[in-house]
Amino acid sequence: MALIIEKLFGFVMVLTRISAFFLILPVFGWKSIPVRIKVAMTILITIFFSMIIPVPIDSRQVSVVESVLLLANEATYGLALGLIAAFVFASVKFCGRIIERQMGLAMAEILDPLSGESTQALGALLEMIFILLFLSANGHHLFLLIISRSYEAFPAGSIPTISVLTGGIIKAGSTLLMAGFKLSAPILAAFLVLMVVLAVLARMLPEMNILFISMPMRVGLGLLMVAMFLPFINTFVAEFADWMGKLLPL
Repeated sequence: MALIIEKLFGFVMVLTRISAFFLILPVFGWKSIPVRIKVAMTILITIFFSMIIPVPIDSRQVSVVESVLLLANEATYGLALGLIAAFVFASVKFCGRIIERQMGLAMAEILDPLSGESTQALGALLEMIFILLFLSANGHHLFLLIISRSYEAFPAGSIPTISVLTGGIIKAGSTLLMAGFKLSAPILAAFLVLMVVLAVLARMLPEMNILFISMPMRVGLGLLMVAMFLPFINTFVAEFADWMGKLLPL
């Protein structure tokens, strides 16, 4: 009986970290995925990891308060790692929002059927294309690798190193900004050239309504540049995996 309780406690600890990780992780945390599928997938992954990951905790010598604290530590690890992955993952949507502001479509919001939140159409399109490319390249294996390596760096039952986890989250936030600007840089350069051309036309032809003609030109240029940009998203998948490995405090 004591052995069963010890195994069950170790299973719950692994389940807590994995559940917290997948709760905030992109793709797996979407509201469009049924809860039953999420629960079944989390339990299956937990069963696999609980058989290969040692839990050096004797449940017979742990009080109720200590058990709650141990589970809170595991939840902290899972949430921190999932938040870092979500920040890096959101760089594509952030790039889409920058482009939409340049196109003048910042107020054109739609309901994202995946996350259930309001978003812009172009950002949702870029994110969906990136997700398809990411999953086709077996990117979901990267998430399983993150969980496996997290137990090597932070064994089950260890006290979270808040400074290390916080540093990883801050670096992931800065990477989100840099990656978003890096992806949108060519399109921003094209809009800068367009603004210069419109300024020259405004000086040469004062009677021309620049504001009236700039809107369709900005939208057309934005769609043209995005169409030229889409084939290069595939190269970002490899960079995404590289950033994830460098940012995670593993």
